[in-house]
Amino acid sequence: MPKINAVPGEQALATAFAPLEDPRCAINRRHRLSEMIVLAIAAVLAGADGWQDVERFGRAKEAWFRQFLALPHGIPSHDTFGRVFGLLDPQAFEACFRDWATALCALIPGEIIAVDGKTLRRSHDRKAGLAALHLVSAWATANAVVLGQVATEAKSNEMTAIAQLLAFPYLKGCIVTIDAMGCQSKIAEQIVAQGGDYVLALKGNQGTLATEVEEAFISADAKDYAGMDAQFLETVERGHGRVETRRYRTLGDLAEVPRSALWQGMNMIGMIESERTVDGKTSVETRYHIGSIGTDVACFARAVRAHWGIENTLHWSLDMTFREDACRVRHPAARENLAVLRHIALSRLKQDNAKFSLRNKRHTAGWDDRYLAKLLFEAPKPPTSTRLSGATNITAD
Repeated sequence: MPKINAVPGEQALATAFAPLEDPRCAINRRHRLSEMIVLAIAAVLAGADGWQDVERFGRAKEAWFRQFLALPHGIPSHDTFGRVFGLLDPQAFEACFRDWATALCALIPGEIIAVDGKTLRRSHDRKAGLAALHLVSAWATANAVVLGQVATEAKSNEMTAIAQLLAFPYLKGCIVTIDAMGCQSKIAEQIVAQGGDYVLALKGNQGTLATEVEEAFISADAKDYAGMDAQFLETVERGHGRVETRRYRTLGDLAEVPRSALWQGMNMIGMIESERTVDGKTSVETRYHIGSIGTDVACFARAVRAHWGIENTLHWSLDMTFREDACRVRHPAARENLAVLRHIALSRLKQDNAKFSLRNKRHTAGWDDRYLAKLLFEAPKPPTSTRLSGATNITAD
């Protein structure tokens, strides 16, 4: 077993937080901060959902941990873990996490970075007047890595959080997707200025633009898209007793969308018609987007589908596998830092190539010391390509 200060590779989890400054008074430092962070990461990888779990896991594995940690005063208590992670500056802790994530993440051309918010339902404290924690996260869909998170007090404050989250140099060559809350001209301008492209969902918060986009598609459809810069793609998915057909259209002629001139880099509008049949009943939904990616309909479809993945892959996993919504840690800084630990664990487990579920990976990390060592000390290999699933039929109008 390697010593922690001899782990090869800057991408290894065990050394990622070494630069973090210890906020405690030197007199009260019985346990080393770097070792406490390694213990916490390992415990969350292996199934821990709170500080008591972290303590119990550390004590159960103390002999194994002593192969690479000094642990001069043994395993810290759960109160100590809670107190230390409550003292850590969440922004500094998240910055180390962000550095680790972007270092191991090879952002392939056209990588989709999905941005979305999530509220931790039981993180509130009514007696103390503390609202539930709302986090806005950036998810690199092909790499299956959380690139960063920013806390905000309420969903209505997502705009400021999105701007802060995107203010880092990993957007070049990537496509940023955001739901209607982030459909703002300043956000689009920021993305383009940093070398990225965008696909933004369009709803009532941009009422005039939404009306123009809808009417542009109605007009183009009436002309059968003759002579227009437009493409069409259809995908069909079958499974679990349902059939879902998605029809994607892109349109590059924006003469009937005068407000497009107010959006930096905007060169297309997109429409998705989803037809879903379950138990003989069919429902149809139409959604609209704006973007800077041109009229390549396959690229548009991939971006839209990938954005849905932040709900299905990231948020669902945090709730179902990591029980995030049930977590009762309520200290303002500790709850945010624990959320970072969950993002670290989920990203590392997702990138591991073992062919079993996320839940089983967490179990295996608790049972198999070799597997836990692999997660802590080895850097994963990032993917090299992205693709769109489902049967497809692409035509240029």
